Amino acid sequence: MSSKVHPNEALFNAEKQFPVIPSCEHFAGSEKLINKALELQDKLGPVFDITCDCEDGAQAGKEKEHAEMIARILSSDTNKHNMAGVRIHDYTHPHWQADVDILVPAIGDRVAYFTLPKTSCAAHIQEMVDYIKAKAKDAGIDRKIPIHVLVETHGALRESWEIAEIDWVQVLDFGMMDFVSDHQGAIPASCMRSPGQFDHPLLARAKSDMVTAALANGVVPAHNVTLDLKNPYQTYKDAERARNEFGFLRMWSIYPTQIKSIVDAMKPDYSEVNDAANILIAAQDNDWGPIQYEGELHDRATYRYYWQLLQRAQVTGVGVPEEATKRFF
Repeated sequence: MSSKVHPNEALFNAEKQFPVIPSCEHFAGSEKLINKALELQDKLGPVFDITCDCEDGAQAGKEKEHAEMIARILSSDTNKHNMAGVRIHDYTHPHWQADVDILVPAIGDRVAYFTLPKTSCAAHIQEMVDYIKAKAKDAGIDRKIPIHVLVETHGALRESWEIAEIDWVQVLDFGMMDFVSDHQGAIPASCMRSPGQFDHPLLARAKSDMVTAALANGVVPAHNVTLDLKNPYQTYKDAERARNEFGFLRMWSIYPTQIKSIVDAMKPDYSEVNDAANILIAAQDNDWGPIQYEGELHDRATYRYYWQLLQRAQVTGVGVPEEATKRFF
């Protein structure tokens, strides 16, 4: 690494840096599917996260056994990259605290995040986060465990700004199916798919509002699933539209073939990556003062943009030029 000032030090000072995390998270509910997802993660490389599901994955009455199974797998050598999170039960479910009691002591030092579903208000999320913090402290875990929050109700959308401001919150996830269901039939079922999921005014407004709340508070906005499991191109087009038209930086996968489609659609363009590398190298050589690059002026504002782009390129597996890799990673 270069002895010159690193972008993290030069460009942000005391500001909160925006999280740079994989653009895809893949849901897996059963022991078999979690193990398969971990194998695929090792094969493809650490370009996607895995969300192990306690909420919909656990059979009624077997919530404890399911959480213990996830704790066992994620604390094992199978979890090579430590890029697996867990969706626990929602605030109204009697087992959510027990999920935390089981998972935090066992994998709190390795879990990528906890996802909190079906909230209706920021106060419930604050209570859940405080409980997770307390359990982490009791277990001697000295790290901020990232929290992902599902925005899938009217109440959560209304309070999305307050939710995004809560300490440890890293991601706001848009939950399409529950959100459409919450409209009591006012939005047709066809709008759970494209093009309606983007074109219907109520859904376009909801997605735009949630993305704005997330980005304004330094939180990653994540897009809902594509229901079509057999058509990778549809997943690609959904991810592309979510990224380019609505500003989502992450998307869910619920089928293995969707992972590559999402990563490919959301990764930076290679020409932009080259420009980013060249601009940042020249900026570092100029002690982060203004520079000209191909006839255009660049300064700290554009440097922050290109540094984030370069980090996203690395985490999505896009080749970063060797000189930039030496200097910055």
